[in-house]
Amino acid sequence: MVVPPFVLASASPARRRLLQTVGIEPIVKPSDFDESQIQLSEPDQLVQILAQRKAETVVSQFESALIMGCDSVLAVNGEIYGKPADASEAIARWQLMQGNFGDLYTGHVLIDTVQNQTLVKCQVTRVYFAQMSDRAIQAYVATGEPLKCAGAFALEGFGSLFVETITGCHSNVIGLSLPLLRQMLAELGYDATDYWQ
Repeated sequence: MVVPPFVLASASPARRRLLQTVGIEPIVKPSDFDESQIQLSEPDQLVQILAQRKAETVVSQFESALIMGCDSVLAVNGEIYGKPADASEAIARWQLMQGNFGDLYTGHVLIDTVQNQTLVKCQVTRVYFAQMSDRAIQAYVATGEPLKCAGAFALEGFGSLFVETITGCHSNVIGLSLPLLRQMLAELGYDATDYWQ
């Protein structure tokens, strides 16, 4: 089977780096899908639908490709959180998260335009956050990093200082579960190692 080009329908540099780490050099095509169109209270359903919409938005640009869409949210105390709107929201979020835990949901969609198949999956990872002083919270938010991430933290950045423990898939917290991707590729009849060139 000929391995089609791998397209990442996301502007996330973290997702791109994860793929590159395992030898997949994606074609990056941000979807620019308006996420506010979808309002759901179940985090697993929300991320799967958003991931699918993102992938579907760019599918018409490729005749032969594997198109991946992803979306992540953090659920804390039953509330769903995406990227904070501003610094004050990020500070309030961290005051809630510190000393607590959240469940990071990432929806993964693979559209295979060659075989006309679509896989939709969700991965959940529990993240335990450290106790933090107000000073540490303000210093972290001042870096600007929390404003760019679902859940207001980046595990691959400064935010790693404030994560105590993770239960589940580590790369899922960064934005894309590599073990789940491997399984999805296999389900479609591909092998991740086919992209090593």
